[in-house]
Amino acid sequence: MRAQPWDAELYDTRHSFVTGYGAELLTLLDAHPGERVLDAGCGTGEHVAELCAQGVDAVGVDASPDMVRRARERFPDLGVSVADLRDPAQTPEPTGYDGVFSNAVLHWIPEAGRAAATLFAALRPGGRLVAELGGSGNIAAIDTEARRLRAGLSLADPASPWYFPTVAGYTAVLERAGFDVTGAWLFDRPTRLDGADGLRSWVRMFAGHLLAGVPDTDAFLVELDGRLRSSLYRDGAWWADYRRLRVTATRPEAG
Repeated sequence: MRAQPWDAELYDTRHSFVTGYGAELLTLLDAHPGERVLDAGCGTGEHVAELCAQGVDAVGVDASPDMVRRARERFPDLGVSVADLRDPAQTPEPTGYDGVFSNAVLHWIPEAGRAAATLFAALRPGGRLVAELGGSGNIAAIDTEARRLRAGLSLADPASPWYFPTVAGYTAVLERAGFDVTGAWLFDRPTRLDGADGLRSWVRMFAGHLLAGVPDTDAFLVELDGRLRSSLYRDGAWWADYRRLRVTATRPEAG
């Protein structure tokens, strides 16, 4: 897994929709006061803070030091730390969490089996997982057109940092890790991007690999705008062609 650089302030100010969509997952998690919950990929801490305000014993981890630093600045009393979800040993102790929550994180970890094993190990028997990630077909229009534009510039096709599984594919990953999968949904979620430069800002934030080697990134992004305007610009705004995979699962009770 390559290191993904993050601008934590830009994430909060221009891409807060990522956090906002996590509200439905928190409802699914249905954590009660006194339960212990791990936010696996906590970003800048919003969901950990919300859970703690409800009396939940919540902590968060994120692979990005910049995200964790900003979370600590925003919420000084939170328990947040840097950790790699591919390594169960980096999960904050003690383990045996009642719930694990993960929003818009797992599609950044192509080593899906290792991440699933970490989430499984973090839970107590009977504990539950609620997660959402990019699913099969996520941002296909943006990715396809950017790659066509690169090809027209005789640039190499960049490796993707993303993992966008099918329902069947990710269900199998979780089951191999030991989970009982209780629900899985793949659905379209067109997502409004803020500002007239919304598409360009999104690419800079989340798809820097598509700009690798581009001699004039501003011109590239203007051209990309033009190519995608007819399909992704409407009602005065840019819309990212998101498809999301939402899953619920449990760690079986000890037999």
